[in-house]
Amino acid sequence: MNSELNIGKVTSIRGSVVDVWFQDHLPAINAVLFTGKNKQIQLEVYTQLDNHHVRAISLNPTQGLARGMAVETDGKELTVPVGNAILGRMFDVFGNTIDHLEPLPKGERRNIHQSPPPLSKRKVKSEIFETGIKAIDVLIPLEKGGKAGLFGGAGVGKTILLTEIIHNMVGHTHGVSMFCGIGERCREGNELYNTMKDAGLLKDMVMLFGQMNEPPGARFRVGHAALTMAEYFRDDEHRDVLLLIDNIFRFIQAGMEVSGLMGQMPSRLGYQPTMGTELAELEERIAYTDSGAITSIQAVYVPADDLTDPAAVHTFSHLSASIALSRKKASEGLYPSVDFLQSNSKMCTPGIIGEKHYKLAQQVRETLAQYEELKDIISMLGMEQLSVKDRNVVNRARKLERFLTQPFFATEQFSGIKGTQVSLKDALEGCERILADEFKDYPESAFYMIGTIDEVKKIEKEAPSKNPAVTKETTQNEKPAVKAAAKEKVL
Repeated sequence: MNSELNIGKVTSIRGSVVDVWFQDHLPAINAVLFTGKNKQIQLEVYTQLDNHHVRAISLNPTQGLARGMAVETDGKELTVPVGNAILGRMFDVFGNTIDHLEPLPKGERRNIHQSPPPLSKRKVKSEIFETGIKAIDVLIPLEKGGKAGLFGGAGVGKTILLTEIIHNMVGHTHGVSMFCGIGERCREGNELYNTMKDAGLLKDMVMLFGQMNEPPGARFRVGHAALTMAEYFRDDEHRDVLLLIDNIFRFIQAGMEVSGLMGQMPSRLGYQPTMGTELAELEERIAYTDSGAITSIQAVYVPADDLTDPAAVHTFSHLSASIALSRKKASEGLYPSVDFLQSNSKMCTPGIIGEKHYKLAQQVRETLAQYEELKDIISMLGMEQLSVKDRNVVNRARKLERFLTQPFFATEQFSGIKGTQVSLKDALEGCERILADEFKDYPESAFYMIGTIDEVKKIEKEAPSKNPAVTKETTQNEKPAVKAAAKEKVL
């Protein structure tokens, strides 16, 4: 046996937590230990208990592990492969390929634990990151080298929006896209891989998965593994990287499971006391430096749609843009189901996006906010009771809401509508013309699921709506049974 190896033995197993005894010197924190049959089970040292014991978290299922089994370590940390050979491939947390293709050629491997870039190397200039999605580019512009969060409960379209952004960006930039699946469904990973393969976009893309059926240790570390790969392309290849994480809440959840197994006292709502530190260790590595930018878009599951949940609150503090997805909008068929009044971006200032864009975005927000206030009156008394001015505001707001929907490439096979990508200039022009009442006499259904504003004229005066659900919802919302209240008044 190799003399460099440090040999110990398993003394206790509790789920994914394993205590290991060493005779002489203890391995360092984050060192990887190998145990089990054929040494296929890997553990990562989490804490040193005393002079002879360490407590480690397993990165593999612990079935078949027993007390007294030999453990060996060379003191090294978990590493993943880096380099151009990883493009177009799919990996697990250990850097093993899981796409059933030929093995990866031997090359450089790097530790998954790296320090964030120092402040002296970070760029302070803010640049806009265009996505080709009207709702985001107009009202919630993203920052190049920044972090954006997609907040929403289950089933409101976070993963679809991420997939669409990948599709729009990969084909039109010389950068690299990385998709990191943390604790999500295997089906989604498989669908995304096949979609990208069919679209011919895999050549500039890397995928990493720590799925929901894997132990908490693997889900807790797969984000760090993805960042190590992304940092290689930024620092060594000087390429811009788009890093998509689905779902950052599952990273926090994995940390909560690890913390509980380790016996730490939980803080508010059962979260781990070290949640802020753990999230910062991951998020601070995402940065815009002299050599390139890692721009990150992260899906954030919000438990019970409660944006005051500690997981959502801690994530908010790291982001330059927060995109809140609304279940109500999704139920009305308005996709992407962005809640514009709950979403915000720190890039939305005149100094960054320009005076014209800023004023237009504020006008759109103001119109949508006024409509939101008028909804109660409409639901009780109907549109007839509104003043002419208010009625115009409602008409503009409803047209804007529908204009800011968009057919996605990612959903072509389900919707049957061809996907579109809209430039910021065209999106702004559309909003400006709607606010100027240029399309006052057009039906609002003509604005639903289109690309540029000129498409409205092509479907002018179309009697049936493209989405009957939307027009049905319109009439139900604006003239409900509460008309009885108005009748009583007359009597």
